[in-house]
Amino acid sequence: MVTALDRRLPVASAGKEFLRKAFPDHWSFLLGELALYSLVLLVLTGVWLTFFFHPGMTELPYTGSYLPLRGTLTSEAYASVLHISFDVRGGLLVRQLHHWAALVFVAAIGVHLLRIFFTGAFRRPREVNWTIGVTLFLLALLEGFCGYSLPDDLLSGTGLRTSQGIVLSIPVVGTYLSFFVFGGQFPGHEIIPRLYVTHILLVPGLLLALVAAHLTFVVHHKHTQWAKPGRTNRNVIGKPLVPQYTAKSVGLFFILSGVLAAMAALFQINPVWSFGPYRADQVSLDAQPDWYVGYLEGALRLMPGWETDFAGHTVAWDVLLPGVVLPSALFTALYGYPFFERWLTGPRPEQHLCDRPRNQPTRTALGAAAVSAYGVLLLAGGQDVLAYKFSLDVDSLARIFRTALFAVPFVTYHTTKRACLGLQAADRRRMLEGGATGEVRRTAGGGYEEAHTLLSPEEAYRILVRDTPRPRAEGTEAWRWFHRHRLRNALSRWYLAKSVEMPATAWERRRVEVVRAAPGEAPGQGDES
Repeated sequence: MVTALDRRLPVASAGKEFLRKAFPDHWSFLLGELALYSLVLLVLTGVWLTFFFHPGMTELPYTGSYLPLRGTLTSEAYASVLHISFDVRGGLLVRQLHHWAALVFVAAIGVHLLRIFFTGAFRRPREVNWTIGVTLFLLALLEGFCGYSLPDDLLSGTGLRTSQGIVLSIPVVGTYLSFFVFGGQFPGHEIIPRLYVTHILLVPGLLLALVAAHLTFVVHHKHTQWAKPGRTNRNVIGKPLVPQYTAKSVGLFFILSGVLAAMAALFQINPVWSFGPYRADQVSLDAQPDWYVGYLEGALRLMPGWETDFAGHTVAWDVLLPGVVLPSALFTALYGYPFFERWLTGPRPEQHLCDRPRNQPTRTALGAAAVSAYGVLLLAGGQDVLAYKFSLDVDSLARIFRTALFAVPFVTYHTTKRACLGLQAADRRRMLEGGATGEVRRTAGGGYEEAHTLLSPEEAYRILVRDTPRPRAEGTEAWRWFHRHRLRNALSRWYLAKSVEMPATAWERRRVEVVRAAPGEAPGQGDES
């Protein structure tokens, strides 16, 4: 069979190259696989759930086995979720497994993007793959929101009402968009069927297509890798796909499946029977969404009630800015960051070695500040719960979070940048003095000092082999009447100026240049090791 297939398709030639592909042997490269395998579990459990879920908005008296709600008017969607939870064998387990896998899926993509950002793995030639990854993250958020809204319970209905308010806040076209999305006045009878089609067909199709494109680019561009002896900007050293890496990857899939199954069996999530069916005139208590849109909830709660009347139209800034402008600015910054950094550093060769975060202090500080701002907004999204649990005033807590939203990222940025420079200085001392042994010796003068030993070649290699682009100074020659690119040069100095120079001999600097040379620029393969 294999011979007959190979005569008609290039199976053997393609397989020899692909199956022996080298994968770096480092745990951080498994974050993307966590997202991939979570998606596999989502597809499997989602297909099973579609056999029992009915995306209808027609209200009928509930006649299922959950006695507290029997006789209550519920939509078909809500009643089918109760049916899955209480009447279908294993239904609650599969439903909770689906929900936990969704949370891990979004989290794994987010952490994977952070790993790529902090290590500089988005640089040339991987800008397109970074764009695909950010799009996957955006689609994962949309997919999670659609699935979260399908049960038509009071909590998800409150989220839908919030989303409708955000759509309405868009000037001029907001009303038309709301009528188009919801099929008329909120809540209408069209939104759940439309979300269902989006959740099981449109977004999953885009996700699977982009995952395939993402993996294709990974195979084409090869993986990035951490600097170690023998690893250069022109090779990839790791375990082959078959059999070593496949065994590890399959083991990761089964571990992830087991952990998520245990969480689905032991930890309750989204108990829709406790929330009750959605009513447009009611709001659920403790109405916090899933964590990945918690920052949006926090931003809406912290924004003051600002409105402007202009030409007969009311612009609701308290909803427009946190609900539309903030997420738009966030994803614009994510999409544009690789090109912004390249604009500051200038044309650069291909980069296949990972940056240590300490060696790029400004980038690391910006990322840490963004994460801290997200943390503040996430906490602000639960300000009512925090006020209740700790007996605090809600308004005072809102003012504290508003101050923290500006103060915490500012402090985090400067603290992280100083920490990165301090770690660089520590690396410099280790290069000059050697590594500490933990032994204390008495000197000839009667004092005491800690004994040091030479760093290992691997450690010295890791410290010296780093990317150190210089600030740009284009268009500033003395003979020019008009100095061009002042803004870019100033931003480049802010971004790249601060760094600690490492002690290295002229021979070591030449070796670092050879190691970091891009493919096609190396003087010879014999000079790599």
